[in-house]
Amino acid sequence: MRLRTATVLLCLVLCPIVLLQAQTPSRNVVIITLDGLRWQEFFGGADRDYFKKGKEGEVGAAEKRYWRATADERRRELMPFMWTTVAAKGQIFGDPSKQSRAHVTNGLWFSYPGYNEMFAGFGDPRIDSNDKVPNPNVTVLEWLNGRPGFKGRVAAFGAWDVLPFIVNSARSGIPVGSGFKPVPAPKTERERALNELATDLPAYWEYGTYDAPMIYGAWEALKTSKPRVLYVMLGEGDEWAHAGRYDLYVDATRRADRFIERTWTLLQSLPEYKDRTTLLITTDHGRGATTADWSDHGRKVPAAENTWMAALGEGVPARGVREGLTVTTSQLAATIAAAVGEDFTAANAQAAPPLPLATSRTAPTPGRTRQAPQSRIP
Repeated sequence: MRLRTATVLLCLVLCPIVLLQAQTPSRNVVIITLDGLRWQEFFGGADRDYFKKGKEGEVGAAEKRYWRATADERRRELMPFMWTTVAAKGQIFGDPSKQSRAHVTNGLWFSYPGYNEMFAGFGDPRIDSNDKVPNPNVTVLEWLNGRPGFKGRVAAFGAWDVLPFIVNSARSGIPVGSGFKPVPAPKTERERALNELATDLPAYWEYGTYDAPMIYGAWEALKTSKPRVLYVMLGEGDEWAHAGRYDLYVDATRRADRFIERTWTLLQSLPEYKDRTTLLITTDHGRGATTADWSDHGRKVPAAENTWMAALGEGVPARGVREGLTVTTSQLAATIAAAVGEDFTAANAQAAPPLPLATSRTAPTPGRTRQAPQSRIP
C-alpha cells in the first residue's frame, strides 16, 4: 500500500513536468537576405557622392530623403528598424570601424556561389555561375526538411528564378515561391490574389516580380502553413544597383528594412512564433567600393568580398554591434540549424561553425574550402 501511494504521489509530481515539456513551443528561424547590399550603406547610410544631380547641381528627391549630417543619422534614416531595434536588442557583425569584418569565402563574389556558401556552409568551386543548375550540395534547408519535426515545415520565397535550383527544390521537396508566382500552392483567396497581382505588375525583369509580392507571400505562409524554417530572398536592390540607379537602390534598401520590421512584428503577434523565433539577416555578396564600380561585383571587384550579418530574437543576447570579430557567410548554415536546436556541422564536416552569438570570444575564421568537395547526404 505504501509503495502504491508513493507511486501515485510520484506520478502527480512528474506528470505536470512531462506535460509541460511536451507542450513547449518549437523553436523557429526566419532568414532574410538583401541581395548585394553593400556594408557601406548598411553601416554608413546613403552616400551623397553616389546620387546623380539634376540641372545646375540640383539635389534630387532621394538625396533629400536619406542624406543626414552623420553616418549614425544616415544609417538610421535608411534602415530604422535595423539601427533602433536589431542594434539594441540583437547583434550585428562586420563593421570595419569596430575592427570587425564579415565576408564570403567562395572567391567569386556573386549570387549563386554566395547563396550556396550561405546554405551549404562552405564555398564550392563547382558553383561558378548563376546558371539554373540544381545544387549538388545538401543545404541546411534541405537537411532540416528531412529532420524529425521539420518535414514539410521549411519554405522559401524569392523572385529570382534561380532560387528553386539553389535549394534544389526537386530533390529537397521544399516549396519555393519564385518568378511570377509568390505562392507555389495557393489555398486561400488572398494567396491566389497575390499570384494574380504578381502577374499583373509590370514585368520589369524577365525572371520574376518585385520584392513586395514575395514578402507578402511569405507572410501568408506564416499565418497558414506555419513553417518552422522560412527563407526570404529580397533582390530589388541588386537589380537597381546593376542599372546604376543609386536612388532606387537605397529606396529598395529602405523598403527591405520595412519588410523586415513587419516580418518581426508579425512573428511576435503569432503564438507559434512569439519569443520562439530567431531572425537572421545578411547578404550574398558586397559591391565595388567607389563611384566607378559600386554597381558591380564579382571576382574582378575585390571589395565585393566584404558583407555584413545581423541577428535578433531567440538565442541572441543583446550585444549590439560586435567588435574585433571576423565572421564568414559560410557560418550562416550552422547558425540556422543551431537556432532550432540542430547541429548541421555533425552532418556535414565541411560546414563552418555557427556564428558566436552566445559568446563574446572572437570566432575562428573558417579556412577556405578544399577543391571538389562532395556533399554529404545523411
